[in-house]
Amino acid sequence: MRSRPMSKALPPGSLADFAALFRRLDWAQTVRDRQQALLGFLQRGGLLERDAAWALWLLAGERLKRTVPPGIFRKAIEESTGLAPWLVEESYQSVGDLAETASLLVCTQPTALGSLEPMSALASRGLADLIEQDLSALKGLPAEEIVSWMKAAWQQLSAAEIFCLNKMLTGGLRLGLSRQGLVGLLANGFNLAKPRLAERMLFFLSQPPSAQTYRRLVSALEPVDSEHALHGPVPFFLAQSLALEGSAEKQAYDCEKRLGPVSHWAAEWKWDGIRAQLVVDAQGQAQVWSRGEELITDQFPEITQAFSALTFVQGLPLKLDGEILVWDVSQSRPRGFAELQKRLGRRKPSKAIQASHPVVFMAYDLLALAGQDYRDRPFSERREALCAWLKTAGFIQAASAAKDASKARHTKTANQAGNPLRLNISPLVEATTWRQLAVLQSQARDQPAEGLMLKRWDAAYGQGRTKQSPQGELWKWKLAPLTVDAVLIYAQRGHGRRAGLYTDYGFAVWDDRQVPAVLVPFAKAYSGLTDEELKKVDQVVRKTIEDKFGPVRQVRPSLVMELGFEAVMRSARHKSGLSVRFPRILRLRPDKTIEQADRLSSLQAMMS
Repeated sequence: MRSRPMSKALPPGSLADFAALFRRLDWAQTVRDRQQALLGFLQRGGLLERDAAWALWLLAGERLKRTVPPGIFRKAIEESTGLAPWLVEESYQSVGDLAETASLLVCTQPTALGSLEPMSALASRGLADLIEQDLSALKGLPAEEIVSWMKAAWQQLSAAEIFCLNKMLTGGLRLGLSRQGLVGLLANGFNLAKPRLAERMLFFLSQPPSAQTYRRLVSALEPVDSEHALHGPVPFFLAQSLALEGSAEKQAYDCEKRLGPVSHWAAEWKWDGIRAQLVVDAQGQAQVWSRGEELITDQFPEITQAFSALTFVQGLPLKLDGEILVWDVSQSRPRGFAELQKRLGRRKPSKAIQASHPVVFMAYDLLALAGQDYRDRPFSERREALCAWLKTAGFIQAASAAKDASKARHTKTANQAGNPLRLNISPLVEATTWRQLAVLQSQARDQPAEGLMLKRWDAAYGQGRTKQSPQGELWKWKLAPLTVDAVLIYAQRGHGRRAGLYTDYGFAVWDDRQVPAVLVPFAKAYSGLTDEELKKVDQVVRKTIEDKFGPVRQVRPSLVMELGFEAVMRSARHKSGLSVRFPRILRLRPDKTIEQADRLSSLQAMMS
């Protein structure tokens, strides 16, 4: 395999230099080793800031839009190596990653490790120029031209450089370094406060990498944040899971023991939508950001139109944390997640889908008001200010103090003519004891909701899963999952660390509408089993394969597993006509035969 030493002779910020950095980070044994590798790359003389910006953008897990479709990528491998398509596919199934498969197959001329070959023009090309010019130019080219370019590129590069280039072409690098981990390395290296740098990182990743965005990220001086305050999200405050079991009395006892008096906490429904931040500038121009830090404004024009109609600017700019839900106008309540799915992925939803599936932004929290950061203020103060602003803006008819506002199941809309809400505040779930709250939590699916959110009245808005007090400040108290016993009927090999093992499964239940009943698929799941259990299932799969459909193997029904999920929905993708949300494997059921697996009628009875 061709290789070059990781040498300071590499042009700073080049593909070769970045490949060497990636290799050092991947091989690093300690956090200190990773920090030294990253800072050594960023602080080298001659490094262009635009190249540094692209390097950090990629290391943070951001993905280039897929430049080369998998079919063209496979064609390039076949022509470069002379291997038959089936052998390329088998190699991919064994490795589990197409970019890595290519880097292994096309490097067929090994040289002594540590030798320094003449560096090609492509290897010495800066990251910014490579991505912005070379890779961008590939989009829209005929397949044969892309294949020709890739074959020529692979002939010029070492194995490490090929791997990095391939990962860019196929959609992104995955290092095993979390974004928070990267923030920690940078914070220590540049002597910056980690929470502040995390906020800067979110703003950095919300726009194309450039020299300017890099300077704003790592500057020791506090950058002017007016642009950020108007146009960028902030890191989300994420809840810790409150895992409780047993009767309402037992759960109430556990809450009292763990969290203290119920009066210290606000309770809201855990709505079953998508988490988002709403950012509005002084002119009423609104942006909607997903928890994945993607700008999704155009997907939900109803929300932004609500602000464009405002005739005042008091209280703007504004930032809110909340949930996007499809709203049932007739019943003045949210619909289930299955209805929201019909809106997701539509970049420009039609008027018809907006009318049939109108969305609202259910506000959880106030992050900024009139350009002032509210995150350090107590939740009670933030909620009171949010209620007051919504009243002033005309989104709700009445709003009082934090603990009194929204005692009704839902606040009233300012427009009583039947038009759906565009913006509202999540109502409080009122209870004077933990037992009352436990009973209400058990009824969450009637809302429909997934459970409760618990927020300390005196808590600030944190970052990530911040735990600033022994009790924590934000908890999600979810309902126990719905469950069925299902039969394994399909299996597929995993990717990455799971490559080579059959770890991705398709499950079926008995369709009791037919006589005799037959197995019909309804779900796919790949999480929940231990490494040891995965190996045992893999052995069974290999012994019971009956048919092949590309990478999928149909197996003789023999294993029963208990699946957990959040909801049951109608689906045209499965023969059963149903699908489930967030399916995961809870446990193997060796004590059950396949005949004892659940029936389709059991799933139908769980539909909300």
